Amino acid sequence: MSAPENSDKHLWISWEEYNRLIERLALVVHQSGWKFDKILCLARGGVRVGDVLSRIFDVPLGILATSSYREAAGTVQGQLDIAKFITITRGTLDGRVLLVDDMVDTGLTFARVQEHLVTQYPAITELRSAVLWWKGHAKVEPDYYIDKLPTNPWIHQPFEDYDSLRPHQLEAWVRKGTQS
Repeated sequence: MSAPENSDKHLWISWEEYNRLIERLALVVHQSGWKFDKILCLARGGVRVGDVLSRIFDVPLGILATSSYREAAGTVQGQLDIAKFITITRGTLDGRVLLVDDMVDTGLTFARVQEHLVTQYPAITELRSAVLWWKGHAKVEPDYYIDKLPTNPWIHQPFEDYDSLRPHQLEAWVRKGTQS
């Protein structure tokens, strides 16, 4: 089954395309010549992106949980929550840090997280940001991005089906997948 057609209001992304976008983002960051010590990804959307980038660049990965899209199966932005602690694989959050997420939508999350990091982690000497998508209405510009989306479409990422899938539905879901 193929995805619906892309439009100014909807952008449909397959797993294959999603993975290529991450690889292209890694290349853009690499070609910039900027050297960084650690990657901090924003959970949930930036986890997959951050994981791949930390493997490619062979640097420690930190995870900061944030949440604002909780209503209506993750389609409505609400109040932003930022976790109190960061999980990181080696050391502490310091030096040159690449902040990674899947997108800059309104820019609210990025702006608040950057303020939080500057205040709470003074050992960060330089902070840059990288995303797959930068929406046109965003109030914040990322340092690195792949696609600027001036019409602000809803991005249908390949994992969004899991936002509304519940454990009691898994058996039918798995059975449906094996019949395709």
